[in-house]
Amino acid sequence: MDNPAADKAQLRTRDFWAELALIVLSLFFLWRTSFMPFLGENRAGVSGADWYNSAAIVPFGVWVAMLILSFVLLGIAIRDGGAKRALSAAGIGWDRAEALRITCIGIIMAAYIFGLVPRVDFILASGLTITAFIYGFHEGKAGRMKLVAAAVAAAGLYALIAHFPQAEWNTPHDDDWVTLLVWLALNVWMLRADKSRIARATPWIAALAPLIFICAMAFGFRQNISNRGGLLFSQIEYHYYVTLRPLWKP
Repeated sequence: MDNPAADKAQLRTRDFWAELALIVLSLFFLWRTSFMPFLGENRAGVSGADWYNSAAIVPFGVWVAMLILSFVLLGIAIRDGGAKRALSAAGIGWDRAEALRITCIGIIMAAYIFGLVPRVDFILASGLTITAFIYGFHEGKAGRMKLVAAAVAAAGLYALIAHFPQAEWNTPHDDDWVTLLVWLALNVWMLRADKSRIARATPWIAALAPLIFICAMAFGFRQNISNRGGLLFSQIEYHYYVTLRPLWKP
């Protein structure tokens, strides 16, 4: 018979290790981001005083948000007994389920950071990644973890291999189209396999969260953002300045 309490405790154990890994990853990239002219003295001819116009502010904000979220989820895992079970299990031996979970998270984050973000439209890259995390990990099913990790890795590898030089990061848009197709395919698969409320809400969350974030940074705070020539954002930026902005500022 199914044991919901035991299943929940096992899931919280996995969450404990996963959030620890995300905290370490977030701290590492926050540290690396600080080397850009965002905090401190002038570097590479760019004044650190102009921190509000630095390209570092977008990844810095993303990793700060990731760090805060990881601490919140870690607290939930600890409260529900995940830490106790995880630390006990660490003294017993290898846990394949936890290792798979952390490995899949690492694959997704590596594909997102090194393959997608520099080369693919931010909305598409983040939407695919958010969908992968929600669908792949909210129930702790191994098959879903492998599926979403493979989907994000495929898009990230294509972008990395097809457009490795920095000169090709903004154009052409074939990597954007590949990411969009992978994202749509993952959504179709998810909605057919999972009829829950979380599954139905995931496409909206995955699309609106990066859209609101990137528009706020670009038009509200006037910040540098990654890949302004991306498939979706280039159209959003064009219509903002050509169609919408003249309505209140001729």
